[in-house]
This record gives sequence, structure tokens and C-alpha cells, in this order.
Amino acid sequence: MNNSNNHVPYNKPTFVQKLSELGSLRVVIGFLLISAFYVTFCNLVFAEGSFFHVSDYTVSLFGKYLCYALLALAVDLVWGYCGILSLGHGAFFALGGYAMGMYLMRQIGDRGVYGNPDLPDFMVFLNWTELPWYWAGSSSVFWMIAMVFIGPGLLAYIFGSLAFRSRVSGVYLSIMTQAVTYALMLAFFRNEMGFGGNNGLTDFKEILGFSLQEPSTKLGLFVATAIALAIGYMVSDFIVKSKMGRVVTAIRDAESRVRFVGFKPEHYKLWIYVVSAMLAGVAGALYVPQVGIINPGEFSPLNSIEMVVWVAIGGRGTLYGALIGAVVVSYAKTRFTAIMPEAWLFALGGLFVLVTLYLPKGIAGLLPNILNKKGCENKASDTEHSKESNNTSIEKSEASS
Repeated sequence: MNNSNNHVPYNKPTFVQKLSELGSLRVVIGFLLISAFYVTFCNLVFAEGSFFHVSDYTVSLFGKYLCYALLALAVDLVWGYCGILSLGHGAFFALGGYAMGMYLMRQIGDRGVYGNPDLPDFMVFLNWTELPWYWAGSSSVFWMIAMVFIGPGLLAYIFGSLAFRSRVSGVYLSIMTQAVTYALMLAFFRNEMGFGGNNGLTDFKEILGFSLQEPSTKLGLFVATAIALAIGYMVSDFIVKSKMGRVVTAIRDAESRVRFVGFKPEHYKLWIYVVSAMLAGVAGALYVPQVGIINPGEFSPLNSIEMVVWVAIGGRGTLYGALIGAVVVSYAKTRFTAIMPEAWLFALGGLFVLVTLYLPKGIAGLLPNILNKKGCENKASDTEHSKESNNTSIEKSEASS
């Protein structure tokens, strides 16, 4: 008896199904590692002028984009999962950058314009005779690493403790975060603060004994940033999937219900806010040696608003969407500011409005639909091909009988 009539066609899993089985964590980490390896390989192996060569400038540019991606990840952690719309994450980013900048300034030594081995050039120019107390220990790399976490984390803890315990939320909390970063910007503009005033900290020479002008150092900073982003993503993914992360998500959806169940939402909000601030501080610390400067402009509220736009365009509440949004918008900014610098902010605002109206889930919400549609087309094609094969087998069977 011929069983060809009972043949069941095999449905090949779609690309989206394969990605779902892998999980977003493995996909993102794998993509980061492959991208870092590709950029490193093309920079070192292929000669200048080759189509595959990645220039030193491009390496630094990619490193900057990865710093922005880590910063967007920090914003998505508090906004996408906890519902805290922070318009002040630029402050945490800048504080981390200043911690790194202070360390890099101390590495200049007597190679500065005034040749003073103890004081940075701007302090000599302002007739300072000794380092302020808060610069003590800034020549140590361990001090710098500690301050990258402690500075933003402490600010977030103090502000969060006061705001969350007072049950400030919504637009009022957003305005307060914006006010904090604006106040810090005005303070850091003052020469008396001891952070370089309007010019900030710049003219860095080396980091950990390696010259910042060397291509190998730029490549090393890029790889370090990719690793930091991978670690930050793993930490964030672990948090949102943990029990505490589920409580944080519940607070976003129905804070009053969580409170009635017996949890204290302010504790969870404070905890996630501090973690997010530390991630932003790390992003700022890695950003400074790659761009060569840190100034009070990084505290600008406009920068913090732009970070929120990254997450909204990429897709908040997904983690990987924040990474996509930061890279896409930053690349667009690089291109458009060179073509029409005055119109960039209008283009960014228009893009934000369009995404809000037509892509409420951002790019991250659009990708599965596109991939699913493609997968359905492939599945339909495979099914049709299978039917044709079955019909052919039946015809052959009838002919032979």
C-alpha cells in the first residue's frame, strides 16, 4: 500500500522563530561580538584605500555610537520598564565623563602648556596654587573607576530618595530631573568650580600609559566600549527578568496595586534609578577619551531629551530597541548635521512625531512584523512547493498502478 497520500509537509521554522528560540540576549551579544571583531579585523588587516578598510576615524565614531547605545540602555531601564521618564540622564553621563576627564588631566603632568606637573593648565591660568580637595586621588585609575560609579550613583540616590519617598511622579518628576541637570550645567560653567569652566577638560595625552593619538589605543577603547555594552546589556537583561525586575514592571503598570499588595514601590524605583545612573556614568567615562573633551555642554537638558528620543524611536521596554534607536539616530545626526546643520533639530522632531503616531512600538516593534511577513511568504512558498511534490507523487503512483 502506498502511503504517499498521507505525507505531511515539513514546515521550516521562520527566521523570527529561530531568533525567538535564541533569545534577544544571545542575539544582541553575538551581534556585538561579531561587529567588534569585524571592525577590528578590517582596521588591522586591510590597508588604507581598500574597500574593506575601516579607518581610525570610523573606529572612534563607532566607539562613540556604542557609548550612546549604553546610555540609551540606561534610559530604557528606568523609562521602558519602570515608567520613570527621566529628562536628566545627561547629568549622570556628564559626571562619569568628568571623573574620567579628571584622571586624564592628571596624566598630562608637565607636558601641559605651562609645564606644571601638579596642576592642570586651566588652574595655572586662573592662578590656583594647589588642587581642590575633591581632586585628591584623581591621578589614580582606581579612584577614577570608583568615581565613575559613585558620582552618578550618589546623585541618583540623593535625588531619588527625596523624590520617590515624596511620591513625585509623572510630568512633575520629569521636570525635576531636567531642573537638576540644568542646575549642574550652570554650576559647571563657573570657573570657581574647578572643572575648567566653559572650556571643560581637554588636551588629553594618554590613558593607562597608552597615547590617545595612537590608532591601537583608539581600537582598544572601541573594543572596551563594546565589551562594556555587552556587560551592561547582560546586567539589564538579568534585572528585568528577575523577581525584582517583574516588580519594577508591575510598578510601571499599576503602582497603587503594587503598594496595596505590600511592596514599597519607592525602594524598587530608587534601586533601578541608581543602577541606571551608574550605567550612564560608565557610558560617559568611555565617551570622553574617544572624543577628547568633556565640557558643561554635556549637561544640557537638550541632550537628555535627545536620549529619550533614541529610546522612543528604537522601541522602549525592549532593551535592544534602545540600542537600535541610539545608533540609528546618532548616525543620522552625523550625516544630516554635515548636510544641513540648522535643520537637524526639526528633522529629529519630525521623526519623533512620525514614530509616535505610526510606530508606537518603535523600530523594535516594526522589525518582527517585517520578518514575520517575509517568513509567511517563505512558508506559503514552501507549502505550495510541497503540494506540487505530493500531486506529482500521486500521479506517478496512479500511473504505475
